[in-house]
Amino acid sequence: MASSRENRTKWGLFAVSIPIMLWTIIPLIWIFATSLKSTAALGDSTQNSFGNFWPKEPTWDNYSLIFTGGAKDLFVPALWHSIIVCVISTLIAVVLATFCAYAIARLDFPGKKLILGTALAVSFFPVIAMVTPLFNLWRQIGLFDTIPGLIIPYLALTLPLAIWTLTAFFQQIPWEMEQAAQVDGATSWQAFRKVIVPLAAPGVFTTAIISFFTAWNDFVFSSNLTSSNARTVPAALAFFTGASQFEQPTGAICAAAVVVTIPVVILVLVFQRRIVTGLTSGAVKG
Repeated sequence: MASSRENRTKWGLFAVSIPIMLWTIIPLIWIFATSLKSTAALGDSTQNSFGNFWPKEPTWDNYSLIFTGGAKDLFVPALWHSIIVCVISTLIAVVLATFCAYAIARLDFPGKKLILGTALAVSFFPVIAMVTPLFNLWRQIGLFDTIPGLIIPYLALTLPLAIWTLTAFFQQIPWEMEQAAQVDGATSWQAFRKVIVPLAAPGVFTTAIISFFTAWNDFVFSSNLTSSNARTVPAALAFFTGASQFEQPTGAICAAAVVVTIPVVILVLVFQRRIVTGLTSGAVKG
């Protein structure tokens, strides 16, 4: 009886998940299909099938345009800027958040709850409100349109989130394991490095990926604090132009969107188990 009920529950959840998956996947397939359309196919529905959805003659011209064509000078540097800025900001945020979250979870000191509350408040602070003062300050001190000038604001996005997330993971690790390592002769740093950090690895990976996604998808900071030397892909897409003023670069933008999505998909597929383990371990006390 219980087995039959469980099977019905599984099939019911599966049936509910199908519309959700389609709702999520269809726009992605549409973007990919649009990236394969020629300029003529974008304006002529007779050259497409399935109701103007998929091109009858797919072409890779849009990808050639962004990598070797007229949009190369705009897209390729922006792609490298995105990778450099997001990787560096993620590494700094995770390292700093690891020490900060460990101190909050393990030590008892005045203002601990205030730090967590401030981190949470900063996470909800509207990004657009910080752009104008940062723009004026960055112009004055020479950080405008530089890689460091973009990494620092990204830390304001990723660091509070990383601190809040990692604190929950460190609180789940039994204090006795660290004490046992110290009884065996390990110093506090050795116990932290060899015992606590490996146990918190799923949480660290989860936090790193969430922080990377947050920085990777940012548009506001990149579009307002850069000009050309440090502009990332989300902002660079807004500057794509067609062959003439009457032509929209829809195909090139979709091709760039597909390319930008690939690293995100790869990260999720490679670290899928660690992400699931990290999320579940941080959600259950014990």
